[in-house]
Amino acid sequence: MASSRCCCCFGFATTNIPITTTTTTITTRSYRPQFVQHMIQLQQLPPHPSNPFRHFLQHSPASSSTARLLNATSLPCTSSSSSSSSPWDDKPYELLPNGRISYLDEQDIVSFLDPPKHLIPLDPSSFNPASYLWKKIEDIPEERRRRLLSLLNPRLISRAWEIAGTRYDDPKLAVKSASNLLSHADDHALPLEFWNCRTSGGPLAIAWMKYFKKALFYSKERTYGRFIGGSLLEGISSSFIPLYFTVIREIHEVVSTEQPCDLAYEFGDGLLDLSDYPRGFPKPAKHPWPFCDQVVVYVRHLGPGVLVGQAWQEGEALEQVPTKLCGEILMVKDNSGGM
Repeated sequence: MASSRCCCCFGFATTNIPITTTTTTITTRSYRPQFVQHMIQLQQLPPHPSNPFRHFLQHSPASSSTARLLNATSLPCTSSSSSSSSPWDDKPYELLPNGRISYLDEQDIVSFLDPPKHLIPLDPSSFNPASYLWKKIEDIPEERRRRLLSLLNPRLISRAWEIAGTRYDDPKLAVKSASNLLSHADDHALPLEFWNCRTSGGPLAIAWMKYFKKALFYSKERTYGRFIGGSLLEGISSSFIPLYFTVIREIHEVVSTEQPCDLAYEFGDGLLDLSDYPRGFPKPAKHPWPFCDQVVVYVRHLGPGVLVGQAWQEGEALEQVPTKLCGEILMVKDNSGGM
């Protein structure tokens, strides 16, 4: 059986995946149902510049002797009733047995970060993974991007950090920003931004950081922010440990690893000297441990309204060896406009 052409969507080469152009058939014994269904749906769609499978589907040889009809997974693709609109205007999805909806644009990201084992990695020089991931995040409507916090587990968040590191190989992508408040343009009229965040947690002192919120605001010609504890500690942290930080755009490298980044959040001692704060924000207070021990969060832009970061406890003592404070942090902008 001839091997299929490379599948640029995942950045992987795949072999022995015959797909016919007349019937919904595909050879798949152990592929994920979502992946199979997605391939079937993409087969039915007309060529489109945003369809990364278009080249693969147009050139994949079919083998009638091995291809089998999958009635169990052959679901119809969502399409538009208007002749002037494209089927890509409607986001394909599947209804899970538990009644929940699984959107294929979101599953694209999960599959890209955690591809099926049948796929063989392509030469990294043949495409830019960060550019593809940026485009896939951009395709997800703003109101649904926060679902990435539950879809991506800690291991995939770490993988997202690695992939975001390839953005610096693309000059056009390297200047894109996930947030207006984090871009190089200073605008006093920029509104307050809230972000939902997830990490794999850390020491007991910061166990609340598994899920938490972040706020960004502009004051005195600089961008500042604060971490807001989640669940039961949210009220306590709002009053006693506001955890303010300063956004440093001039930092472009993780000190401990020499890996590139876009900017950093420096926590310092927490005693910011600002004349005004966003409404309802508490006055600054000295950071508790470990945030008082030179904690820095290094940030990479992952996609529109999505960031990924690494938190390091670098220590005030010169002889102290920097350590990671927690796992990588996924941050998604909250477009609801409130805490």
